[in-house]
Amino acid sequence: MPRYLITGGAGFIGANLAHTLVDRGETVRILDDFSTGRPENLRGIEERIEILRGDIRDPAIMSRAVNGVEVILHQAALNSNPRSIQEPVQTNDVNVGGTLTLLQAARAAGTRRVVYASSSSVYGEVAGLPKTEDMPTAPKAPYGVSKLAAEQYCRVFTQVYGIETVSLRYFNVYGPRQHPDSEYAAVIPRFLRRMLAGKRPVIFGDGEQSRDFTPVDNVVAANLLAAHSREGIGEVMNIAGGTSSTLNQLVAWLNEVLGTDLTPLYEPPRPADIRHSYASIRKAEALLGYRPQLGVQEGLRRTVEWFR
Repeated sequence: MPRYLITGGAGFIGANLAHTLVDRGETVRILDDFSTGRPENLRGIEERIEILRGDIRDPAIMSRAVNGVEVILHQAALNSNPRSIQEPVQTNDVNVGGTLTLLQAARAAGTRRVVYASSSSVYGEVAGLPKTEDMPTAPKAPYGVSKLAAEQYCRVFTQVYGIETVSLRYFNVYGPRQHPDSEYAAVIPRFLRRMLAGKRPVIFGDGEQSRDFTPVDNVVAANLLAAHSREGIGEVMNIAGGTSSTLNQLVAWLNEVLGTDLTPLYEPPRPADIRHSYASIRKAEALLGYRPQLGVQEGLRRTVEWFR
């Protein structure tokens, strides 16, 4: 029986988790509907893992997926503020309904722990930096609302049913296996796709908006700590680098790594885009022993190598 189930295991973060766990000799099952997850993300390990194709909202497939599993790393979601504005009902169905279906299946199967991938989007534009977990939450788009609702379900399932849950609020994760081709793609793969083709990167706004860009290696490490930590059960924690970088800085660093000199094209800001965001990671440090393994610039170098 596999020890780990990764939902969304063919996606960007899920596949990085799968590769790391397989390299450690762990037994892994993934569940993915392959709507955004890609088989090539699992290249090299597909014979060493169990792959289930299905939707996390389907109780029957979810029951099969959790059978015999000790730890669930729940990455599956519709991950995009802009997409959620276009598709609020589907975002809610997948991110809230799917998480609830998973928690019910985990409860029935006696799964020990669920590590839930939440998002910095839950904070919205609430005043004050860095973002700390005791701040008010005020999401600006249905995506953030859905992530916050699913966090609450995790907390309640710990309190009421005794399932160990840990919710990790990711901040602007980037790295190898991140897909650049969707209109909802994250900023770093979008920049890279254009810059590698000799085109100017597009920034929505003036480029002085800032983010806590987090290499995926740090997020993988946080998940594995959260899977087995004795602390933090029923809690939410920021997972980030604890630093702030503007989009203009990001372009300058990418130009440096790529050996290019491409100036950004500036477009009007998008609805629901947040101006500034960076995280306090003290809670994750204290409860999980989390320490960022990679800084932003080293993460960018590794990402460029992979995209090339």
